[in-house]
Amino acid sequence: MRSSRLHLGILASTLIILGLMVCAWQIVVLGIPLREDESTDLWNIDAKIEFQAKDNLPIKVQMFVPLLNQDYVSLGESFVSKNYGVALANADGNRTVTWSARRASGKQILYYRLLLSKRYSGSEKAKEEGSTWREIPPLEGAEQVAVLALLEPIRQHSADIETFIGETIRRINNAADDNVKLLLAGDSSTASKARVIELLLATAHIPLERVHSISLMRGAQQPELWLRSFNGEKWLYFDPQSGKQGLPADRLVWWHGDAPLLSLDGGRRAQVSFHLSDSEINALRLANLTDQNMGSAFLKYSLYSLPIQTQQVMQVMLMIPIGVLLILLLRNLGGLQTLGTFTPVLIALAFRETGLGTGISLFILITALGLLLRAYLEHLKLQMLPRLSVVLTFVVLLIASVSLASHGLGFENGLSVALFPMVILTMSIERLSITWEERGAAFALKAGAGTLLAATGAHLLMTVPALVYFVFTFPACLLALVGLMLLLGRYRGYRLSELLRFKALSG
Repeated sequence: MRSSRLHLGILASTLIILGLMVCAWQIVVLGIPLREDESTDLWNIDAKIEFQAKDNLPIKVQMFVPLLNQDYVSLGESFVSKNYGVALANADGNRTVTWSARRASGKQILYYRLLLSKRYSGSEKAKEEGSTWREIPPLEGAEQVAVLALLEPIRQHSADIETFIGETIRRINNAADDNVKLLLAGDSSTASKARVIELLLATAHIPLERVHSISLMRGAQQPELWLRSFNGEKWLYFDPQSGKQGLPADRLVWWHGDAPLLSLDGGRRAQVSFHLSDSEINALRLANLTDQNMGSAFLKYSLYSLPIQTQQVMQVMLMIPIGVLLILLLRNLGGLQTLGTFTPVLIALAFRETGLGTGISLFILITALGLLLRAYLEHLKLQMLPRLSVVLTFVVLLIASVSLASHGLGFENGLSVALFPMVILTMSIERLSITWEERGAAFALKAGAGTLLAATGAHLLMTVPALVYFVFTFPACLLALVGLMLLLGRYRGYRLSELLRFKALSG
C-alpha cells in the first residue's frame, strides 16, 4: 500500500514537473506568447539615398547595411531602385549593398528598407572575435608630451580595459585640460574626440574601433558614432561623449570602421537620410514569420504546422481533458450526481454547435420525450437490445423533426441538433429511466439535472478562447493535468455534498 502510494506520488510529480518544464521552455526560450492577442513592436527603417548623376557615366553606389545576426531579427529587407542592379557582399565584418547602372542622368533616388523586431532574436550567436593588441603610433613633440601626461593619471585610476577606456573618455571630455585642448586642436566634435581617444588608447596598446549605430526611435535621424574595444572575450561599447559603457538595447549597429557610410562613383552631392517608424504585429504571427525567414525549426514541430482544418479539430480534441478534469472535480470532490462519468463532456461538445441555450432546450426536450417512449416500451416487456434500438430510432426521427421544424420557423441553430451524439442521448435516456425505476423519480431528476449542470460547466470552460489557445499552443500542459488527475484519484475524503448533508449531525 505504501509502495503504491509512493509510486503514484513519483509518477504524478514527474508528469507535473515535465509538463511545466516543457511549457516554460516554450515561453522563456522560444518566446511563444502566452496570449493569442499579444503583440510586439515591429520597426521599419527606410534609408533614402539621393545624388546627382554625371551624364553618360557608369554609376556605382555602395552603402553599408546592418548585419542580420544582431539582437534584432530581420523579417525582410528590400532594395528599391529603377534600372539599377543590386548586389550584397560581406567584407571585414561589415555588410554592403552595391547599386550599379551603365548610364544615368539627373537626380537619382534609391531606397533601402529593413523590417525587424526584437522578439525571437535569442538564437545562439557566433563567438565574438577581435584584436587585443595594437602598435604604438609614432608621436613627437608637444603631442607626445600631452599624450603621456594624460595617460599617467588614467593608469592610476583604472584597473582593467573597461575602466581604462572609460577614464580616457572622461578625461578627453574635460575641456579645461590644456593637454586635451592641444590634442583636439580647436575641434571639439565627436569625431575629433574619437580620434584623440583612439590615439591615447593606441599608445597604451589598446585597439579601438569606431561603431556607427542608429536608435530605434520614430522620425528622422542620422547614425551616431560609438566606440568599441575587444577585451579578449567580448566587445565593449562606449559612448565617446559620456564614457558610458554598454550599447543601449534600442540601438542597432549599422557598420563599424573608419569608412564613410556611402561611397559614390559617377555622381556628386550624395546624401543619405534615415526615417524610422514602428507598428505592432501579433506575436504568434511574428513567430511564424521568424520561422520562415530564419529557416529554423521554431514552430516546425508544433501543432501550428498542421493544416488549418486539422488544427480546428485538434483544438476541440485537446479541450476534452479540460472538461474531463472539471467532471472529475465535480464528482469526486463536489459529489455531483451525473448520468455516467464522461457523458456530460460529450454533451458539452454538442453544445459547441447548437449554442448553450439551444442545446440545453433540445437536451431537455429529447430526453423528456425519450423517457415517455421508454416508459411505454416497458409495458411491452421488450429485451434491452430491441428496446434501445427503438429508442435510438425514435431519437433520430425526433432530431429530423426538430431540424425540419426549426428550418421552417427560421431558427437555423436547430439544424445543429443533428450533431448531437445520438447514441449518447439514447444511452442517457435508458440510464435515466433505469435510475428512475431503481432509485426513484427524485434521484433520477437529480442525476439528470447534475448531468446538464456538468455539461454546461464543461462547455463554458472548454470554449474559453484564452484557455483554448493556451492548451493548443502548449499541449505539454496536459501532462501536468494527468499528474493532477492521478493525485485526485487517491482522494478518499468527504465530498462537499456529504459535508452539507451531514452538517446537522456535527452540532
